[in-house]
Amino acid sequence: MKKSIIFACAAALVLTACSQKAEQQLHTLTNEAGMEVRITPFGARIVSILVPDKNGEIRDVVLGFDAISDYHPQNNQTDFGAAIGRYANRINQGRFTLDGVEYRLPQNNYGHCLHGGPSGWQYCNFETVEADSRHVKLRLVSPDGDNGFPGTVTATVSYTLTPDNAIDIVYEAVTDKATVINMTNHSYFNLSGEPATHCIEDDILYVNASHFTPVDSTFMTTGEIRPVAGTPFDFTVAKRIGQDINADCDQIRNGHGYDHNWVLDTGGSIQAVAAELYCPATGINLKVYTDEPGIQVYAGNFLDGSVVGKKGIAYPFRSAICLETQHYPDTPNKADWPSAVLRPGETYTSHCIFAFGVK
Repeated sequence: MKKSIIFACAAALVLTACSQKAEQQLHTLTNEAGMEVRITPFGARIVSILVPDKNGEIRDVVLGFDAISDYHPQNNQTDFGAAIGRYANRINQGRFTLDGVEYRLPQNNYGHCLHGGPSGWQYCNFETVEADSRHVKLRLVSPDGDNGFPGTVTATVSYTLTPDNAIDIVYEAVTDKATVINMTNHSYFNLSGEPATHCIEDDILYVNASHFTPVDSTFMTTGEIRPVAGTPFDFTVAKRIGQDINADCDQIRNGHGYDHNWVLDTGGSIQAVAAELYCPATGINLKVYTDEPGIQVYAGNFLDGSVVGKKGIAYPFRSAICLETQHYPDTPNKADWPSAVLRPGETYTSHCIFAFGVK
């Protein structure tokens, strides 16, 4: 007989102690090529990425806020730049079974648990354990039962800025009890540095994936793995993001555009390009590398001008794109997909590189 562990989530608990006591702290990473990355321990978030464009002008290529306090959920409940955990993306109906025990999680998105729940790690203050001008390592201890997840988990996120303008991100975690974990970075990229006026539909995207995972009308993966060939989801040859984003297609309708997981053909190799984004207006391109099996491409379909960010800009529809390296959504409920289970004595690792350049 299965045991049932019930998690009751009240709105009053969204503002957790870890978010209430967040430090007003920034770590600034720089290199000799003129790139700068700023990171806050609050949610282990990337706050800004400054890179040179084709004319040498410095552009901030991620969305965010001017003050750290604006990232707090009582002001803006956004995932801008955050390290997501325990489980990035969705878990169906906020429940999964592990070793015969059913765990229930908060249902904060169309009846599902999204990004670890409404008080996920993106709203917690990480501890700085290492920091210099090129590198920062942040740590979080998540207690047993945190948002309904089992096990006390100690997780770290390491950001390293390389001499050749890449942000090298390494996630690690250990647990004292079997659990599930899936971490990612949720930066919103606009390689023009002008999100008020530049729509990402005009940018060029390549995704090294011949399959994707379809979703239903609640954005939940159906369990199918479908070929991209002959569909709007085929980015195996680079094309404008806007070319097919409004196509008459059930998956485009279900995702309100692109908000899907692509099944990567990289075989888990960190040396293989998983995705590449290019902005013709600035010449800036971004290559994404990962050892994860999937990548979520979210094209800013829910940005609607209601969030006011840096420089007082109200971020408009499709003014940024997210490229989230990950295990597939709802993997804990789909036994045939690559496992996201972490057990005592094991170390979870995930590796992602955001490499910037100019064409």
